[in-house]
Amino acid sequence: MRTKENQIEQDLIKKLEDLKYTYRPDIRDKAALEQNFREKFEALNRVRLTDAEFARLRDEIINADVFQAAKTLREWGKIEREDGTPLDYMLVNLKDWCKNDFEVINQLRINTDNSHHRYDVILLLNGLPLVQVELKTIGINPRRAMEQIVQYKNELGNGYANSLLCFMQLFIVSNRGNTYYFANNHSQHFAFNADERFLPIYQLASEDNSKITHLDAFADAFLAKCTLGQMISRYMVLVASEQKLMIMRPYQIYAVKAIVDCIQQNRGNGYIWHTTGSGKTLTSFKASTLLKDNPDIEKCLFVVDRKDLDRQTRQEFNKFQEGCVEENTNTETLVRRLLSEEYADKVIVTTIQKLGLALDETSRKAEQHKQKGKLTYKERLEPLRDKRIVLIFDECHRSQFGENHKAIKAFFPKAQLFGFTGTPIFEDNATYKQIDGTVGSYRTTQDIFEKQLHAYTITHAIDDSNVLRFHIDYYKPGGKSETKPQAGQAQKAKPDEAVTQQAVVESILDKHNAATQQRRFNAVLATASINHAIAYYELFKQEHAKRQAQDLACEPLNVACVFSPPAEGNKDVKQLQEDLPQEKADNQQDPEKKKAALKTIMADYNRQYGTNHSINEFDLYYQDVQQRIKDQQYPYTDYPHKNKIDITIVVDMLLTGFDSKYLNTLYVDKNLKHHGLIQAFSRTNRVLNDTKPYGNILDFRGQQQAVDDAIALFSGEDTSRSREIWLVDPAPKVIEKYEQAVAAMAQFMAQQSGQGGVPSEDDHNKVLEPQGVYNLKGDAARAEFINRFKEVQRLKTQLDQYTDLEPEQAEKINRLLPEEELRALRGSYLETAQRLKAQQGKSGAEASEAQDAIEQLDFEFVLFSSAVIDYDYIMGLAARFSQEKPGKQSMSRAQLVNMLSASSNMMDERDDVIAYINSLQAGEGLSEQAIRDGYQAFKAMKADGELNTMAQRHGLQADTLKAFVEAIFDRMIFDGENLSDLFAPLEMGWKARSKAELALMEELVPFLKKQAQRREISGLAAYE
Repeated sequence: MRTKENQIEQDLIKKLEDLKYTYRPDIRDKAALEQNFREKFEALNRVRLTDAEFARLRDEIINADVFQAAKTLREWGKIEREDGTPLDYMLVNLKDWCKNDFEVINQLRINTDNSHHRYDVILLLNGLPLVQVELKTIGINPRRAMEQIVQYKNELGNGYANSLLCFMQLFIVSNRGNTYYFANNHSQHFAFNADERFLPIYQLASEDNSKITHLDAFADAFLAKCTLGQMISRYMVLVASEQKLMIMRPYQIYAVKAIVDCIQQNRGNGYIWHTTGSGKTLTSFKASTLLKDNPDIEKCLFVVDRKDLDRQTRQEFNKFQEGCVEENTNTETLVRRLLSEEYADKVIVTTIQKLGLALDETSRKAEQHKQKGKLTYKERLEPLRDKRIVLIFDECHRSQFGENHKAIKAFFPKAQLFGFTGTPIFEDNATYKQIDGTVGSYRTTQDIFEKQLHAYTITHAIDDSNVLRFHIDYYKPGGKSETKPQAGQAQKAKPDEAVTQQAVVESILDKHNAATQQRRFNAVLATASINHAIAYYELFKQEHAKRQAQDLACEPLNVACVFSPPAEGNKDVKQLQEDLPQEKADNQQDPEKKKAALKTIMADYNRQYGTNHSINEFDLYYQDVQQRIKDQQYPYTDYPHKNKIDITIVVDMLLTGFDSKYLNTLYVDKNLKHHGLIQAFSRTNRVLNDTKPYGNILDFRGQQQAVDDAIALFSGEDTSRSREIWLVDPAPKVIEKYEQAVAAMAQFMAQQSGQGGVPSEDDHNKVLEPQGVYNLKGDAARAEFINRFKEVQRLKTQLDQYTDLEPEQAEKINRLLPEEELRALRGSYLETAQRLKAQQGKSGAEASEAQDAIEQLDFEFVLFSSAVIDYDYIMGLAARFSQEKPGKQSMSRAQLVNMLSASSNMMDERDDVIAYINSLQAGEGLSEQAIRDGYQAFKAMKADGELNTMAQRHGLQADTLKAFVEAIFDRMIFDGENLSDLFAPLEMGWKARSKAELALMEELVPFLKKQAQRREISGLAAYE
């Protein structure tokens, strides 16, 4: 294996030499690395440093903080020389990154007392190690490869914190055929826990989005000297608010380049078609900021079309670069900033309405200015008329096609206009029916922006796993095949309309738990009018009351409703309604009635959530609703269900421009088509983790044809595969895959138990028992079980959220693997996974005979987390068990333990909770509070006993060790010096003491992490 890996390494070095890198076989250790950097530094800055000056420089620039090191790399530095004179310096050539020295080294060793790491290939820019390439011969799971690098980074003495390796910007992982890259970061941004899956790890792609995965092709396209220099200097973003490094995705880079080239060559306008959810804000931010340094450009305006997007975009921009965009509270501020010559005012975020108002000579403000003999806004802006202005429009449909847009173009003849859109206007979707029944028309995106500069469609994004597919359930009333009446009929005042809406509410309540994975996620109900929204809100209240009367255990859904009130001269609401055509029209009819209904809805909301919103400050209410949808995180201990919104009823709001990873379901009782349909559907398909396999759509309008038309229109060039890419497999196909996965696992388990062949139905259940897992021989077999059962669970999670399963299909799924068995196997998986995960990274005598198979394992814990099972839930069940008489319990002790064992939510505490449950007596009659208090006392006693045993094993005084641990929890900081003090009374030599310290830490780290209950203890990562 080593030879093959060595061959890949040699081939890569040869390739890099062809790309004019200098190969430095002489740099193999820390001293040589530092000496080479010193020579490059002195040449770049035209200076000769004394040994003492270089040592001071080295110690000043090396920083264990990844983010600070990245900032240091990109900024001028200053050091005082021995003679007292200052020296301003660059670490790399900041003026022209192409002019740095590009070198390649391999098999660098960073030797310390605790580490003997050897790194495959490292690329040096001006002597600094900025890119690390890890080569593998195995078929790497990219997540696992990334996790390995994080493990190296967390090991003590690895060099990333205390040597020039702290400047590492990018990691590349390749097995020659498949190559991935990602940015370096703090450990908290590499998340491998049960709550997160979406990792910032990329494959390179060409401009047409074809993947470039082979290492040779990747090197040509990515590692060419100037290209790599640009990737690091221009296309990485340092997010100050999150202390995080980001590297842009390939399609984002191509879009930015296209805009910048178009401006530099003054080639007119253009638009970027990047699908909803693909990170358009980051792309536009980069384009805007790169224009800041173009002296020919007077201003760059980033123009959005709604007030909330203005706020959201400004926050996003300021997240990428603190304070780079100020708030334009009014048109006066906007005009001042447009006329300002300050560098900070070169990029401005504003709404199209505000910009239109500044250019409107007929506005009330303009009339007032004229009467007072003052210049109007437009007259004041006259000096800008002939200047080169760049306007970048976000989501360039709707408002941009109106009067404001014409005014902007007429006033700025030399302006270049660029539009970003997830859903362009083509000829096919360029007409629309207005609320009053007349037919209006949009101009196409191409009419206004002239040419498409780059496309990254939803088809590309789904292919890349950047957004999710959709599952669409077309409602069939009464199980019949006919669809619901179309909107034209539904909107007439028919006697059965309430019945129809009643059927929709009943269907939603029946399906909501399945659609949202037991309320782990939330949903939006899109309705056809404000009257419909009000009617639905009342129906949910009535149906909840009815169901609670029938079943006291029924927990109602938290239902919110948001639509704009009658504007009544309120500027904020008027501005909001410019993008809400249905609501604007609805509010013309019987406004007082709608206002009264909204007040009632908001009063209910205030009662539910302890807020104090009023209709006069509607925007604050709207923001609060949005924030709750975004804050859906689970488990309930972190954010109780009473704070969450399960369903939000809307008319026009939230159906465009709103993002939440925790929104996974859209109920549709509203006619949608073309871009409106895609925009609405796309609210559900933000990627979170494997518990959210797709966006769920339940359509109550029989709109299959409209869906097919929209898919065909927005698929981009390849329409032949679009349905297959956009939509998840139908239930029968997934059931078939599930059946095959269960059968394959049963066959594997039968072979392992010595039965061989395909197990009969009687034997099937025997081999799929936890006992079968515990009897597996060797780690290779356990690793195989992990992979096979993970696939079974992944398919089951998918099927659990299908809302269109027929009863016989549900029965078949349960028959294949009954819930009790599945739960028991989940427990076995978690136990086995924890055991093998602890084995990863081991070497020498500690390594398993199946270490290669273990190293490749990608454990999936989030698939086994339950939205229902949390600390409160388990304590409640334990109290119920204690209160019920022996033999009469609704849930046995074994079932309670199985339920707990099968969920990863409480993995850290599982053993303690199980031990506590086993100590309880049925019929003891303990209250829930007594159960909770008893558990805390039980846990404290157990922890105390563990520390006593640990102290004895390591020759320490128990009281001293407990005081040491208490001090750690007081500050949530682990201090290595205190560890040395702990062992000082034993009077050991430094070698023996180092060994004793590491032996203790191997036991103490898991203990501390468990007691910390997911809170981070600073300084502990080095010992993990």
